[in-house]
Amino acid sequence: HAVKIGMLHSPEAVNTVAAAISHYSFKNVVLDPVITASSGTSLTERPAIVALVRELFGRVTVITPNLDEAALLVGRPLDSESTMELAAQQLLAMGASAVLLKGGHLAGELVCDLLATRSGEFYWMRAPRIHSANTHGTGCTLSSAMAAHLALGANLLDAVQAARAYVRA
Repeated sequence: HAVKIGMLHSPEAVNTVAAAISHYSFKNVVLDPVITASSGTSLTERPAIVALVRELFGRVTVITPNLDEAALLVGRPLDSESTMELAAQQLLAMGASAVLLKGGHLAGELVCDLLATRSGEFYWMRAPRIHSANTHGTGCTLSSAMAAHLALGANLLDAVQAARAYVRA
């Protein structure tokens, strides 16, 4: 089994999801913290973000923030691979078991994603940028594909790589 969690607007919604994860003992949970829209508009109020970190980070398999969401969570802009690594370490210190930091908003001709685990493993995944206006929803699709591959028995790294290949195709 695997579950993908997306946008949660209130602390009450976060608490309800946390209780369900605990009650049903979900094994593989992918948390896509949809905090900001692609346009940069905030979609979630601060109390819900605090609850998200406190109640869900430690209960899920992996969190999948994009650069804007991670910047909001760690309190500083992310504009390079080195700042991505520091942010991933900080998110792990905040309780996440693993972080897939999606670097699609980073400038350059490569899309650089970083998978970091609490055991200290860092996996950089780089691929040529696909120039397209049709990028809305790619992060949600990626996290859903990760959950599907985890449900099929893939380990986290294989699930991430397969999900990235699916989105790129």
